[in-house]
Amino acid sequence: MSKQVTTAAFTGMVDLASIRLGGKTLKASDEFFAEKENLLKDGRGIYIDDKYTDRGKWMDGWESRRKREPGHDWCIIRLGLPGVVQGVDIDTNHFLGNNPAYASVDGIKLKEDQNESNLEDENWTEILPRCPLAPGAQNLFGIASDRTWTHIRLNIYPDGGVARFRVYGIVTPRIPVSSLGEVDLVAMENGGRAVACSDMFFSPMSNLILPGRAENMGQGWESKRRRGPGNDWVILRTARPGYISQIEVDTNHFKGNYPDYCTIDACYAPDIYIDALNWPDINWERVVDKQKLTAHTRHVFKEELLSEGPFTHVRLNIYPDGGVSRLRVHGRFGDMTISEFNKLSKEEAVNTLLLCCGSRNWAEQMAGNRPFTSRDEMFTKADEIWVNLPEQDWLLAFDHHPKIGDVDSLRKKFSSTRSWAESEQSGTAVASEKTLQQLAELNDEYLNKFGYIFIVCATGKSADEMLDILKSRIGNDPKEELKIAAGEQQQITQIRMKKLLS
Repeated sequence: MSKQVTTAAFTGMVDLASIRLGGKTLKASDEFFAEKENLLKDGRGIYIDDKYTDRGKWMDGWESRRKREPGHDWCIIRLGLPGVVQGVDIDTNHFLGNNPAYASVDGIKLKEDQNESNLEDENWTEILPRCPLAPGAQNLFGIASDRTWTHIRLNIYPDGGVARFRVYGIVTPRIPVSSLGEVDLVAMENGGRAVACSDMFFSPMSNLILPGRAENMGQGWESKRRRGPGNDWVILRTARPGYISQIEVDTNHFKGNYPDYCTIDACYAPDIYIDALNWPDINWERVVDKQKLTAHTRHVFKEELLSEGPFTHVRLNIYPDGGVSRLRVHGRFGDMTISEFNKLSKEEAVNTLLLCCGSRNWAEQMAGNRPFTSRDEMFTKADEIWVNLPEQDWLLAFDHHPKIGDVDSLRKKFSSTRSWAESEQSGTAVASEKTLQQLAELNDEYLNKFGYIFIVCATGKSADEMLDILKSRIGNDPKEELKIAAGEQQQITQIRMKKLLS
């Protein structure tokens, strides 16, 4: 479902397709007059009256030729960060007699390593039905969906030009929201959100939590010059409750307009998501007392921290006004209670459960069986769903593990689970070179025989013990071995669920 909205509906949301986040146009059915890459550029596009190319009028957008046969044009975009799409802006600025009459939007979710060469043939899901477009205007549409997408297809009917395309939504964390060591609790890619601020006249508050350092002043958050009493502030929400160990306030590129000083507050309000945080009954706690700021500098506050948490929101107060390029709140996510887990959105719950078991089918069934009244009930349901899954789901879960003795093999592909894998396989850290070599050789032999890697619940076992188990199982019948491996995965899942929940 969708409806036309105003820009206010997207306040605090992120343009998931932004080039700054890594968004990219991958393929278009036609780009005869103007290149697809223009769609994701900053601004709304410009118009130069007398500028032409050898193909016709130069236009700052994506423009296809006039279609003389049935069908319509389309452009496929890889989102910079996967997320839940809440709305789109199909901006036809400067396209007046050559804008499309209608547009629709489709979405798809691909695995990180899935090939993108034949995306047009994938099974796309419509998330915005065919809607009329106004010429020379921002065509804003809200989208009611709770699913995560990695790629978007913009369809235009039948042809024409679009200046810019924005995909507004909420980032789905790349790492599940659980205890994974030190992380930036408010980083956009980890699921943090900018929820409210006093002013963002010059640049949006969401810039504060973008990846990397700002390349220029426009990539930070800046308020207008304050001519009366008071001060400016911005509130950020962590992906889930977390404990703070260090805070960075970066005034990079702000030289004549940085704040004079700052303070930082935090609160624990897991049920509050929007600017209700301004209400007087919110119990804000001072985390960093008054600190002097300087131009174009990364300020690190560690020893100055007055409290660690847990917190769900952080408020940066700047005095009296000015610009800050980035705010980093380093720490660790706290363990969940059953009540907190029940309150997660379905997508958040699925992402969290995928840390425990790599089968999405299992995670989605678990999330759909909430609310759970106790850990025992949750663990019992986990076992019940697991044993009734088809074999392909077992194999998918196996694929989310590194080989025994080789946790670095999935450093890039599954970085979210690596820290737990390292802990579980700690027995290999002190193993002899001979043992590790034998493990590697037998792992390869096992993979060639059974078609999946050797799965064993490694917690508390030495490398030699795991080698002995591998030797004893490699001669098994394939059907028998699959059931044994599934039982080991079941044990691993239970251990990880206990780590997840307090």
